[in-house]
Amino acid sequence: MKVSYNWLAQYVDLSGVTPEELAEKLTRSGIEVEAVEYVNKGVSKVVVGYVAEKEKHPDADKLNVCQVDVGDGERLQIVCGAKNVAAGQKVPVALVGAKLPGDFKIKKAKLRGVESNGMICSAKELGINDKLMPKEIQEGILVLPEDLEVGQPIEPVLGLDDVVLELGLTPNRSDCLSMIGVAYEVAAILGRKVKLPDIAVAETGEPIDGKVEVEITAPDHCRRYMARLVSGVKLGPSPIWMQNRLMAAGVRPINNVVDITNYVMLETGQPLHAFDYSKVENGRVVVRLAKPGEGIVTLDDVERTLDEEMLLITDGVKPLGIAGVMGGANSEVTDKTDTILLESAHFAASSIRKTARKLGLRSEASLRFEKEVDPKGVEYALNRAAALMVELAGGQVARGVSDQIIEAPEDKKIVLRLSRLNDLLGTSLSLEDVTSIFERLAFTYKTEGEVITVTVPTRRQDITREVDLIEEVARLYGYDHIPTTMPYGDNTQGLLTREQMLRRTIRQVLNGAGLDEVNTYSFTHPDIAFDFATVYRETKPIPLAIPMSEERSVLRTNLLPHLLETAAYNMNRKQRDLALFELGKVFLTDEETLTKLPEEKLALAGLLTGNWVGPHWQQKAEPVDFYLVKGILDVLFNRLGITGIEYRPAKDLAGMHPGRTAYVVLQGKTAGYLGQVHPVAEQKYDVGETYVFQLDADLLMELATMHQGMMPLPKYPAISRDIAVVVDRNVSAGTLQNIIEETAGEWLESVRIFDVYVDDKLGVNKKSVALSCTYRDPEKTLTDEEVQAVHDKVVRALAEECGAELRG
Repeated sequence: MKVSYNWLAQYVDLSGVTPEELAEKLTRSGIEVEAVEYVNKGVSKVVVGYVAEKEKHPDADKLNVCQVDVGDGERLQIVCGAKNVAAGQKVPVALVGAKLPGDFKIKKAKLRGVESNGMICSAKELGINDKLMPKEIQEGILVLPEDLEVGQPIEPVLGLDDVVLELGLTPNRSDCLSMIGVAYEVAAILGRKVKLPDIAVAETGEPIDGKVEVEITAPDHCRRYMARLVSGVKLGPSPIWMQNRLMAAGVRPINNVVDITNYVMLETGQPLHAFDYSKVENGRVVVRLAKPGEGIVTLDDVERTLDEEMLLITDGVKPLGIAGVMGGANSEVTDKTDTILLESAHFAASSIRKTARKLGLRSEASLRFEKEVDPKGVEYALNRAAALMVELAGGQVARGVSDQIIEAPEDKKIVLRLSRLNDLLGTSLSLEDVTSIFERLAFTYKTEGEVITVTVPTRRQDITREVDLIEEVARLYGYDHIPTTMPYGDNTQGLLTREQMLRRTIRQVLNGAGLDEVNTYSFTHPDIAFDFATVYRETKPIPLAIPMSEERSVLRTNLLPHLLETAAYNMNRKQRDLALFELGKVFLTDEETLTKLPEEKLALAGLLTGNWVGPHWQQKAEPVDFYLVKGILDVLFNRLGITGIEYRPAKDLAGMHPGRTAYVVLQGKTAGYLGQVHPVAEQKYDVGETYVFQLDADLLMELATMHQGMMPLPKYPAISRDIAVVVDRNVSAGTLQNIIEETAGEWLESVRIFDVYVDDKLGVNKKSVALSCTYRDPEKTLTDEEVQAVHDKVVRALAEECGAELRG
C-alpha cells in the first residue's frame, strides 16, 4: 500500500511529524514502512507558464518558437520540439537556472540560431512516472489545467511536494489498505483525532424505484449489494489534485468517473464499480454464480471461461462483470456514457480469493475483497462516490438507493481482563492506561471492575479474541516499553520420548559404522514398487489420486528400490564405494480400492556396495560382503539391547540372491532380511555387486531394552573355554550359539564363533564349528571347578539338542 503523506494529512493532523518520523512510529507499532520516497526527484525553479504565441522555427521544421508568459510581466522566448505544444496552453516551464532530475541545469541557449530562455517540460523530464499517463502525454509536453494561476510553483500543482510511504502490510491488516484506515492507525499512534470527509449526497434526480432492481441469488457469496443511479454525467479528465493522489498510489488516471471509483476505493478500502446504465437490460442487477463454461470478456479485452464457483454480476440476460475482480467490456463506461449505475457491495473473501486464483487475475479490488473489507463501509463509499460525481462530473443522483442486504454487520464485543493482559505482557498497566489506548483506537468500551468490554468496529476484521486486544495494547503502548521479565510457573524438563531416543540411537550406530543417511521420495513408480519383498505382510498397490508424474504415482511398500536408484545415481558420477541407509515410512493396505487410509509402518533399510576398505600400500582393498552387513546389524542389535538373534537362509525372496540371503529373526519373530541383490535386479538398476538389508523398525523398537547409562569396569578376572563340535551341515552356527547362551546361565559373558571347518573326513554332510566361551562373575573370582561344571552342562545340551559331538 502506497500512502501519500499530503493526502493522509487531509484526515489526521500531521503537524510536527516528518515523513521519516511517521515511518519510524508506524514501523514500531507493527505496520512496517518499507520505503519513504520523495516525489520531487530534484525539480526547482519550475513554474506554470502560458503559451501566448507559437511559430515555426525558421531553420528547423521540427522546432517551434514560443512566447511564454511566466507571470513576471515579461514573455520568455522558448524553443520547443514537442509536437503537442500549442498557443493557449498552460504548461510547466523550467526557468533559466532551474534544476531538473538527474542534476540537469537549464541555461540560456541558441537552437539553430534562435535564442531560448528556458524549457517547456514533459512529465518525464519532471521526474513523474509518465507510464501512469495517457500515451499522448508520454510523447509530448505536459499540458496543465486552464484554471491554474500563471507563475505559481509547479511542485504543489503536480504533487511534487509530496512524500509516499510504502507499507509492507501483513495479511491481517486489511484495514490499512485504505487511506482512512491508515489515518485511524496514525491517529492512534499520535494521539490525535480522525477527520472524515463530509458527505452530503444531493439527490436531485428522479426516483430510483422502477429504474434499478437488485437481486442476490448467491447469499453465501454476496452479503450486500447497493446501487445508485447518476445521470447527466460529463466524462472528462479528473481534477489534477485527484490525478496526483491516484498516481502517488500507483493508479493510472483514466477519466473523472473511473477515477472517482478508484479514488474512493483507495480512500475507504471499499472497491466500487461504474456500469454504463444504458448497457444494463431493464436496469436489473442479478448477483449469481456462473454457469459451467460461461464466458465473459473483461475490461482488459481477454475472454475468460468461468466455472460454477465464480460469482457474476449480470443483468439477468448477460454477464456484466466478475464480482469483486474485474468488470466486463460490454458494460464499460465510454465517452458516450451519460448515466452511471454505481455499484458498492460486500462479497465473501473466500469466494473472491478462489476466483482470482483460478483465473490468474489480480486487481486492486480483488486484493481488498480477498482480505475482507469493512461490511459497514459499503454505504459510506457509495455515497462518497455519488457526491464526488455530482461535484466533478456534473451528475444528478437519483432519489433513493437500490439495496439488498443478506446479513446486517455488527460490531464485535470482546471481553478483556486486565490481569490477563498484565500476565501476558509482564506489565503493570492500570485500567486508565489500557482504556486510553482504546480511546486512541476509536474503540468504545465499558468497564466493570478490572474487566473491559470492548466494542470493536467492523473496519478491524483482524480483532476477534481477547489476545488480539492485548496485542493492540502492546503495540501502541510500545514494544520497547514492555519490561523484560523472567518466566514463571511449573517447569518441565525436556526429554526425548522412547521412540525418539531409539530413532536417534539407530542413526548414531549406523553413522558410526560408516553409513550415510539418505531420504528418498515416499512416492514411486508402479513398475518398481514390488521389486523387493516387504518386511511386513503382502500389500496391494496404493495409487495417488493426483500424482506429480508417472514416476511418482504410487506409495512405496519398501525402501530398497529408491536406495538402489540413489546408488546408481552416485555410481554414474564415479562414486562407487557406497554405504547408505534410510529410516522412513512405508505404506500398506489390503484393499484393491481404498476406503480408508493405508497403514504406515516405520522401516529401516541399508545398502553397501564397492569396497569397504580402499586399497592402500599396506593392504589390499576389502570389498563389501554378506558378513560385513551381518556384522553391522549385530552391532546395531547389541547397542539396542536385543538378544535372541538368528539368521536363517532365505531362498525365495523377491529381488534377492537365493544363496546369499538370510532372514533376520529376533526372539522368534521375523524382523526382515539381509543379503545380496539378485544379479538380474543389479542389472536392472545398473549397479554392481550390492548387499542390502531391510528391517521392521517398529519391531526393533518394541524389542529394544537399551539401557542409557555407564557400565562399571569388571573387578574380577574372566575364564575362557574353547569348544569344537562336529554337527550336521544344516545346523547353523547361530543355533549352537543360542543353545550355549540359554544353557550357560548368568556367568556367560560372551560366546564367539572363531572357526568353521568342512571336510568329508569328519563324516558325510558334517562340519566342525569352534566356539570360544567367556565366563565371569561380577561379584567374585570364579574357580576352574565352577566354570568346568557349567561348561560340561553346555556340552551336554549341544549333544542333546543338535547331536553335537566333541571334536577330538
